[in-house]
Amino acid sequence: MPLALWALTLSAFAIGTTEFVIVGLVPTIANDLGVSLPSAGLLVSLYAVGVAIGAPVLTALTGKWNRKIVLISLMGLFVLGNLLAWQAPSYETLILARILTGLAHGVFFSIGSMIATSLVSKDKEASAIAIMFTGLTVALVTGVPLGTWIGQHFGWRATFLVVSVLGLIALVGSAILVPKNLKQSIPATFKEQLQVIVKPRLLLVYLMTILGYGGTFTAFTYLAPILEQETGFAPSAIGLIMLVYGASVAVGNIWGGKLADKRGPISALSIIFSALSIILLALTFTMDNKVAAVLTILVWGAFAFGNVPGLQLYVVKQAQKHTPNAVDVASGLNIAAFNIGIALGSIIGGSVVESMTLRDTAWIGAVISALAFIATRYSGLLDKREIQRA
Repeated sequence: MPLALWALTLSAFAIGTTEFVIVGLVPTIANDLGVSLPSAGLLVSLYAVGVAIGAPVLTALTGKWNRKIVLISLMGLFVLGNLLAWQAPSYETLILARILTGLAHGVFFSIGSMIATSLVSKDKEASAIAIMFTGLTVALVTGVPLGTWIGQHFGWRATFLVVSVLGLIALVGSAILVPKNLKQSIPATFKEQLQVIVKPRLLLVYLMTILGYGGTFTAFTYLAPILEQETGFAPSAIGLIMLVYGASVAVGNIWGGKLADKRGPISALSIIFSALSIILLALTFTMDNKVAAVLTILVWGAFAFGNVPGLQLYVVKQAQKHTPNAVDVASGLNIAAFNIGIALGSIIGGSVVESMTLRDTAWIGAVISALAFIATRYSGLLDKREIQRA
């Protein structure tokens, strides 16, 4: 694999770290800036809003740009956003920094796969994409717990400074290693792009994605305060538990992909969403006990992000049938849908924390995951009807 691919992987690692590390820093930021837990949790939502806007809109606007120029511009925006977070004098400035960084994230993962495949021969395209997305997985396993530890020992601002340095290294690596003459697909017309947001079958996949992630992030956004206030862990233990969660996520991603390949996306997603509902419901009762809570979180991690391969595979299959000239745009919109789910989940979780208790975020997340299961089964039923008609 070419060295340029590793520059993309490092970019994915830095971006993944800055997206999810905030979960481990919610109590620290709330205390330092003098805001409530739901207000600190809103930083997760607003980052996701930036991604949701950036993925489809900026991908479309930069469709005719040279891919390398887009990549370097994105990483420049990413570094600036994290430097602004590092120096943020107020909660409002931190919000702005998170939105800016989210914009860069959205476009990066929309075009990153295309750049990765441009760097290798046809028979290595899938491996190239897998290596790039390894950066995101490794971020959950190592970047997030390490960033949480840095934030708790040196202040949350130090975490954003370290991520800025990682982003700068990735930017320099991309500038040196990524070739200028990357192949570029013909941008979809405006009419073709519009089709991906009006086709009912694609909208149903986006709904599955939103509900699937919304359920997890209703509770996951407040995992650190749950572990501190409900389970009784010391703040210093949170980073280690996030490491356990991240390792489980890494295994779950691989398992989820194999399950989707073996059983098909609908069957795989049905298993994952039903399991998520049961696990989140169980967390409502196990969070009182340290051992039981950690074991539940370990199992939760294996399913929480295991739906990504199935959802991405399914949206591509539906787009190939319903909008064949705008498959990339449909895939980008599904990335937006992931982050709409994250935003809505963390907003719902914040409302629950304000009006109910931290404990209630778990069972409400279970209900939302159950809705994702229902939407998935309905989509599978429509698939069968289409096959019968054919």
